[in-house]
Amino acid sequence: MFFPIGDDQIKGGFKPIFSYAFIALNVIVFWYQYSLGPRAGNQLVLDFGAIPEKIAHGERFSTLFTSMFMHGSWMHLIGNMVFLWVFGDNIEAVVGNLKFALFYIIGGLAAALTHISIDPASTIPTVGASGAIAAVLGGYIIMFPSSRIKLLFLLFARVFRWPAIAFLGIWIAQQLFNGIGSLGVKSQGGVAWWAHIGGFAFGFIIGLMWRRRYDTPGNYVSGAFPTLGGRRA
Repeated sequence: MFFPIGDDQIKGGFKPIFSYAFIALNVIVFWYQYSLGPRAGNQLVLDFGAIPEKIAHGERFSTLFTSMFMHGSWMHLIGNMVFLWVFGDNIEAVVGNLKFALFYIIGGLAAALTHISIDPASTIPTVGASGAIAAVLGGYIIMFPSSRIKLLFLLFARVFRWPAIAFLGIWIAQQLFNGIGSLGVKSQGGVAWWAHIGGFAFGFIIGLMWRRRYDTPGNYVSGAFPTLGGRRA
């Protein structure tokens, strides 16, 4: 199993305030869930998770937002937060703090709505930041395709680097494979593959717009801000 632990950092530009704030907020919310104990924690998920059947019938729209800051387990939380930590800061450095925050939230909403459109009758609550983070990955693959992602190979405890376009290309291919395979299968829980796909598609489209607007050539290297100059959003 490969796990991302770093990338080519963009130095200068905006500080990744919201990237780190979202990480902190997710950790705080999960710690609160955990502190309640299993029964009350599960009830919190039922109350604030996004249930497709409810939303499809015009109810509980607020859970589209609240569900983005809840997680089902420590591993679920840690995996998501590591991805956000690795991939979020470069985008925020280029486009600005508020734009990144809106991008993250809207990407999460787009991901949730994609999941709901695929399985609108589901009564299983969906929680997690994965959809919003998938939007970050979609933007990253367009804006920084040549950035080198530092990967930890867990089996042999070895670290090596891959271009972002290779690592994230494999990631979205896995989501598509599993998402297509899940069509027509009655869900009993697990991974909301189509939330990942929808979030990634949203981020990919916004990434295309931002790459043109900010004149990013897609070949960032550590410490470089090619042709961006002093432009600020």
